[in-house]
Amino acid sequence: MKETTDEAVRRAWLERGRLLFARPWQHTLGASDASALKPATELEIAFSGRSNVGKSSLINALTGQKALARTSNTPGRTRELIFFSAGTGLTIVDMPGYGYARASKTDTAGWEKLVADYLRGRARLRRVYLLVDARHGLKESDLETLKTVDKAAVSCQVVLTKIDKVRASDVPATIAATAAAIAKHAATHPKVLATSADTGAGIDILRAEIAELL
Repeated sequence: MKETTDEAVRRAWLERGRLLFARPWQHTLGASDASALKPATELEIAFSGRSNVGKSSLINALTGQKALARTSNTPGRTRELIFFSAGTGLTIVDMPGYGYARASKTDTAGWEKLVADYLRGRARLRRVYLLVDARHGLKESDLETLKTVDKAAVSCQVVLTKIDKVRASDVPATIAATAAAIAKHAATHPKVLATSADTGAGIDILRAEIAELL
């Protein structure tokens, strides 16, 4: 059966995303305070979200490397900005998770300052992807993060994780509810993406969306 124009365009769009992440990725920097940050040599995207939302798992799924980003069942393990690159003109930044109740006030304040300093001073940061557990939806701490991103005037997009844990019949409503909740945030993209690091659902779409930013 002959491929339609729309199908060909979509296939090419997905292929650009696949190729962007096809090369081997490496850890290039870990920064626990703003003074450790180096000037950006590539465009950057950053992944933010509550502790245990699945940031490391999603980064591993995007890059096809199971152990690139350290995954853990212990909340709050990522305590610095972690940078990954494949030399393709794009750097991935794994940001510290937030909302970990057992973190000390000092640690929490330090992470918040690090993130705020990074957002304000990174001219080549193209987008922050805010990861939200599809089973639980947006929490107050997520909404606070959206406000921080708004103030920094950085483009943001919400990505639902663990979508495979939600009943298929409930997925459209989950996406719609999330889209409604972020509508008033000017810096946030209206399109909500849904993914699963375990099944691979939505990973090709996210790759293609990221490729468009370049």
